[in-house]
Parts: sequence; C-alpha cells; structure tokens
Amino acid sequence: MNLPCLPAARGAPARRRVLSALAAAGAFALVGCASPRIEDHANDEPVLDLREYFDGRVRAYGVFHDRFGRLQRRFIVEIDGRWQGDVGTLDERFAYPDGTTSRRVWTLRREADARYTGTAADVVGTAVGQARGNALRWRYTLQLPVGDRVYDVQFDDWMYLMDGRVMLNKAVMSKFGIRLGEVTLTFVKE
Repeated sequence: MNLPCLPAARGAPARRRVLSALAAAGAFALVGCASPRIEDHANDEPVLDLREYFDGRVRAYGVFHDRFGRLQRRFIVEIDGRWQGDVGTLDERFAYPDGTTSRRVWTLRREADARYTGTAADVVGTAVGQARGNALRWRYTLQLPVGDRVYDVQFDDWMYLMDGRVMLNKAVMSKFGIRLGEVTLTFVKE
C-alpha cells in the first residue's frame, strides 16, 4: 500500500501508525454495523409476553416508507387475538385510506425460552421470534403482491412494549439482502 500523503522523512514508523489507525477505524466501523441482539433487552421492563398482550382486541396504526424514506402507504390494523395455552390466533384486518382492505390470520406458538413460531397463509415457511425483557425480534418471509406479481420479501421486526397498552414496532423489509423499506407501527391494546 502506498501512502503518498506521508512525507518521505517520516518513513515506515509513520506508515505503520497510519495503517494501525485505519485498521482501528475499520474495526470500529464493523462494530457499528453489527445488528442489535435480543439479549440486550433482557432487563428491560415491562416484560413482553405475546400471550398477554395479544389476548383480546388491539388496534395498530402504521406507515410504510420506501428505501428513500418516502411515505408510500398508511394503514390501520384491527387485531383480534385468542390464546389457548401456548397456541394463539391473531386475526389481523388491514384498512388503507384508498378503501382497500386485506386480512392475515396468524397461528402462533410459544416455545421454550420465550421463543415463538408462527404461520399464516401469505407467510413462506415458519416465522421465528424470541422475546427478552420488553422486546421481541420476529423474522419471516412474506408473499407481497405488487400489481400482477407476488414477491417473497423478508421482514425483520423489532417490537418494544412501552407499557401495558402501547407497543412500538419497527420492521425492515428486504429482498436478497437489499433494504426495500421500513414499516413502523404503534399497537394500542383496547
């Protein structure tokens, strides 16, 4: 590597210092790119239990921003949740300002260690998640209709219980690892 900005009089020790500084900066940059970990929320309260929060009626208000930060869609979701032991059903009914509607019915299962799995008609395979403290990380592949086509897109959701009634959700939507946009939701338990 040639570092022309270094004067010749400083020689190899100066170049080593610059290379060391660049290596350290690169290491810090990699740490900054590390994804959040669910374990980081283990002590956060109130503790989130999906069986408690999504038992009964919940309303959510959401927006979708594309990868450029432009608002593309607003929506409201009416959710009816019912649990029998560790198996729950979430009936989600979406309403959009243009009058269109859609529906998704989740079947959720609470597993050991506060892990959850879920299925729905438009979810490819099984969604997986884990709760710690007040947070839940939920990942799945959704079949998303766009015009006459259907695309499989990945969702990485982070949900944060704020109190007994309000939960925030930030979901990144991607395909082939390329970020397509972000969904932001506020859940309010009735």
